[in-house]
Amino acid sequence: MTLKNILITGGAGFVASAMAEKLAEDESNHIVIVDNLLTGDIARVPNKENVKFIKADVNRLEDISGVFYAFSFDYVFHYAAVVGVKRTIDNPVMVLDDITGVKNVLSLSKNTGVKRVFFSSSSEVYGEPVEMPQNEHTTPLNSRLPYAIVKNVGEAFLKSYKKEFDLDYTIFRFFNTYGPKQSKDFVISKFVAKALKGEDITIFGDGMQTRTFCYVEDNIQACYNAFKNNEVMNDVINIGNDNEMTVLDLAKTIIKLSGSSSKIVHLPPLEEGDMSRRNPDISKMRKLLGRELTDIETGLTNVINNPSFIL
Repeated sequence: MTLKNILITGGAGFVASAMAEKLAEDESNHIVIVDNLLTGDIARVPNKENVKFIKADVNRLEDISGVFYAFSFDYVFHYAAVVGVKRTIDNPVMVLDDITGVKNVLSLSKNTGVKRVFFSSSSEVYGEPVEMPQNEHTTPLNSRLPYAIVKNVGEAFLKSYKKEFDLDYTIFRFFNTYGPKQSKDFVISKFVAKALKGEDITIFGDGMQTRTFCYVEDNIQACYNAFKNNEVMNDVINIGNDNEMTVLDLAKTIIKLSGSSSKIVHLPPLEEGDMSRRNPDISKMRKLLGRELTDIETGLTNVINNPSFIL
């Protein structure tokens, strides 16, 4: 049994902590979670013997370099980032600072013998859709917002580090992901919290903008399989669900499943950042997952029945 040292940045976040939970099931994995707790929640960090938490900021070299030199990581999952649509639009300079984090992580990975870096990119890199479904290699990247630009630059850094220093990478382009431990910054958690309290559910614009929602376990299993089986090596993969749904239908479904008395209220549309459609080509992910994806009603029911993080 070979011991593996694994770093997860942003590991107190929703998706990263679920990844930590999955990796920690294998006792030969020793996991170090680093998070500055800006949006992360310490309650999400798995309470296991093979998981260690360090409060640190990857954007500060003096904070993160000691962690790399102390542990000699084999693998790095770089998931730390400023998240939440409103937060990223309100704090564009703070968002752009995350490019420093990418550079720190890659330079330290190269210098300490890391074998492979996994990067959480985002469907935002596609920007307003130019074609559907959005394919990893043929769809042009049309990103304008700082959050999307950071992910795009991050992807370019990974590819460049491979070319120049032979550092292996995998880029996960995450589409909307949801599940029980997600914070209220995100649409499903927000809607479920309102529904369970019987409060009005507010929607920007007419609610006809569509999204696809991927249940967190599908995201984690696919990404874990990429890690475990050395798949998607030096490549990009969409991680999401391809079942498109309008935001209005999402609100109606949540009200129905939770038996709520909430009303739906329409607000003026957002000026920017609210893409009209998103739909990933997930043929690569389906192959990697090797099973059917979780349907929206099953996933939403799990969130409704486990509301401790949102109430």
